[in-house]
Amino acid sequence: MATYLYKLGRWSYDRRRLVVALWLTVLVAVGACAAAFSGQTNNKFEVPGTESQQAQQLLEQKYPAASGTYARVVFAAPEGQTLKDAENAKAIEATMAEAKQADEVSGTSEVTLSKDGTIGYADVIYPVPSGEIGEEARQDLADIAATGEAAGLQVEFSGGIAAEEGHHGSESLGMFVAFFVLAITLGSLLAAGMPLITAAFGVLIGITGLTALSGVVELSETAPILATMLGLAVGIDYALFILARHKQNLGDGMDTRESVAHAVGTAGSAVVFAGLTVVIALVGLTVINIPFLTVMGLAAAGTVSIAVLVAITLLPAIFGFSGKRLARANRLFAPRRKKPGTPVSARWVGFVTRHPVAVLLTGLVLLAGAAIPATHMKLGLPDGSSEPTTSTERRSYDLLTEGFGPGFNGTLTVVVDAPSVKREQQEEFGKQVSATLQDFPGVAAVSPAMPNEAGDLWIVQVTPTTGPASDETRDLVTSLREKADELPKDSGITAYVTGQTAVNIDTADRLTEALPTYIIVVVGLALLLLMVVFRSILVPLKAAAGFLLSIGASLGIVVWIFQDGNLNGLFDVAANGPITSFLPILLIGILFGLAMDYEVFLVSRMREQFVHTGNAREAVKTGYVQSGRVVIAAATIMCVVFGAYVLADDPITKSIGLSLAVGVLADAFIVRLTLVPAVMSLLGRRAWWMPKRMSRLVPNLDIEGESLAAH
Repeated sequence: MATYLYKLGRWSYDRRRLVVALWLTVLVAVGACAAAFSGQTNNKFEVPGTESQQAQQLLEQKYPAASGTYARVVFAAPEGQTLKDAENAKAIEATMAEAKQADEVSGTSEVTLSKDGTIGYADVIYPVPSGEIGEEARQDLADIAATGEAAGLQVEFSGGIAAEEGHHGSESLGMFVAFFVLAITLGSLLAAGMPLITAAFGVLIGITGLTALSGVVELSETAPILATMLGLAVGIDYALFILARHKQNLGDGMDTRESVAHAVGTAGSAVVFAGLTVVIALVGLTVINIPFLTVMGLAAAGTVSIAVLVAITLLPAIFGFSGKRLARANRLFAPRRKKPGTPVSARWVGFVTRHPVAVLLTGLVLLAGAAIPATHMKLGLPDGSSEPTTSTERRSYDLLTEGFGPGFNGTLTVVVDAPSVKREQQEEFGKQVSATLQDFPGVAAVSPAMPNEAGDLWIVQVTPTTGPASDETRDLVTSLREKADELPKDSGITAYVTGQTAVNIDTADRLTEALPTYIIVVVGLALLLLMVVFRSILVPLKAAAGFLLSIGASLGIVVWIFQDGNLNGLFDVAANGPITSFLPILLIGILFGLAMDYEVFLVSRMREQFVHTGNAREAVKTGYVQSGRVVIAAATIMCVVFGAYVLADDPITKSIGLSLAVGVLADAFIVRLTLVPAVMSLLGRRAWWMPKRMSRLVPNLDIEGESLAAH
């Protein structure tokens, strides 16, 4: 492997103008495809095989008018007035008349008022799912608010259809801090800019490619955010590791051309396998069989793959243009020292290897303590109460709760398929369905049963007494489904429970069930890969154990903040609630890949020293000193890039950013930079043990560059 990458690095250096031209051509081609074939992103969550999804498909077949979507327009009267007042009623009528004429709207419902008449709502109906509604139609809907607001009414929207401006400078903040960290680590402004340029270039290609595919693939709004977040982080890190090795080679007096090729052959080998572990973890999301999560994982995996290719081809080409200037240190960021003292990393690893048991126990206690809140984690999807108070979704949620009760925001849809009911019995049958549902505990209101044209399918809206994310609402869904299961099979009647609240519950349940399978597949494949890379049994097992500690700590902190309500003000969390249902499985996939990144970068230098010297304990210290500073910089950049997304308004993005930042912090600084050298010191030569028979079967990939040394 090292030999092939060495040749690739040398080729990229020698043909740097061609390499840059090829990458620019790729960017232009992808951009042209994006302009020609781009589609729209959406927030649709579909979970194939669940009861809620079966009900939606049944509605599409037998009741198309009820299978579309709607936006809810919420009105609130000025203080001291009601919506029944003549001027206010006239303003509402004008607003809804304008809504009826908006783009793609098929109709509107009557206005429903609260008991005191201060709050009301009406639905704007679209004949297609929300993901198929165009931007112009969304803007048309948002524009109707001006009519009611001109009369003094408060007008808000729910349903996620009305266009609303979002803003956050997460990427810019992350890039700025990353540049500062890189300048300190590399001691050069020129060197600091290179990882940022190549990472941004790779992300630009990746996101533009996603835009091009959005016309043929259903892409969630979170997928490009995740791809950007992960692409920037790994793109900077991968470039940093190769660049640091190149600067070290130049400092040792190596010729520029040879230094570039050698850096790509050694550090580039670690980058390739680190990237491969991230890709395995992300592609592994396909085993869950949830479309939006599959697309999200594949989108991020594609961006990571581009980051690897950019690091081992475009970066060496850029090195060719910079020449020896990369070796020059900036006096501000790398001042000359009169007496070169012992590096901090050398002092730290010396302390760790002298007291490995104490360090190991301290780290385990710290991580286990942080993981405790994860034991009572609840999963779900955020509702309107999780949105910031500046959003119209949150304001409409609060108004509807005030006017109609907390369960009004979590209405359930009961679908009854009854082809066996005779036409003369249909009216009575509908009344009986509504009456039966009204008797359930936890039900606040039940709408009249509404049949389709054929009279063989009925839908009933059930309003719970509690909010959509509460345990009581989940229990109600369970009770309704258990009652439906009691219907005799020979009756020809089947009942389902669907609606957004039921979809959220089904999604959380599916992800919880899929989690063990996902962990086995992803961790199993990655362990095999690490076993091949390091030719060891114990090192991959140690890596996986450390990852589990990091995951536990990350989930524990996220539960403590988002679910338990601690530090809500500091992190601008709008309201306590369940953890986003797909966050744990997404966190496991991404963090496992990143944890293996640091494992490969750190331990490969230890392995390299062991291969060259045969001294296991000294190899731990030497490898740590050579890679520790760069790993610290890489992890710091990761934390900043991910942590910057905590500034986002979207609660899903905020929780993902915080969980990844905490996970990287725990894994890099506690597990990899502290516990790993302690364990490696305790294991000694046994760390590199592999049965002879297995050793003969496992290919020698030579990421340490032993073949280059011979060459």
